[in-house]
Amino acid sequence: MSFATFGDFLAMGHHGLYVWSAYGICLAVLALNVAAPILARRRYLQQEARRLRRENAK
Repeated sequence: MSFATFGDFLAMGHHGLYVWSAYGICLAVLALNVAAPILARRRYLQQEARRLRRENAK
């Protein structure tokens, strides 16, 4: 499939809204799959550091 202009490429034969929203949703899910474990690990390490400080303070 070839497109005459960049606008035609974005329109994707009048299916552009569906195509680009599908790409956007896919990208958002992939980003969430990368970010969630990183944030969970950070949260876990902070909780463990707090727990160790409490244990050492006793």
